[in-house]
Amino acid sequence: MVNFSSLGRFASVTVIAGSLFMGPVAQAQDVAPEHVQAARAAITALGVTDRFDTILPAVSDQLKTQLIQAYPDLESKISETVDAEAIKLAPRRGDLEREAALVYAKAFSAEELKVITTFYTSEAGKKLLKDGPIAMRELMKAADIWTAGISRDLEKQANEAMLKEVGATAPAAPAAKP
Repeated sequence: MVNFSSLGRFASVTVIAGSLFMGPVAQAQDVAPEHVQAARAAITALGVTDRFDTILPAVSDQLKTQLIQAYPDLESKISETVDAEAIKLAPRRGDLEREAALVYAKAFSAEELKVITTFYTSEAGKKLLKDGPIAMRELMKAADIWTAGISRDLEKQANEAMLKEVGATAPAAPAAKP
């Protein structure tokens, strides 16, 4: 089973899989070839389908494991056969690229795709693709720390304000148990 590590990856698979059911012929008729070409360039620049390169090997490994469990005495033949059949299916990877291009062509105009491609093939775009996830992870850590500080300070200040409002003093600490 393919284990995608993030919601974004799942969303990408969902969008592309959904497009498979929408009918590639109908989609192809709706999108100009130049538009699809712009989408392919953007997809390449973004590397959005690179993560799908592991699907066929993962499915192949899963099948080998299942078959070897059922027929342990045929392990060698199972591996050889499944690998040979997987290699025959490898050219179908192009179908996924075509579908991905159609999905992007439907989501973005040809001009937008050209702008996306230009940016993500630039040094800044390449750096964003490479270092963006790390920066986002660090940003999320900073946001967690900030949230904890804000929460602590809000609770303290609200409690102090309420104590002033009602003219009371801070509650006494619980007495120690004997």
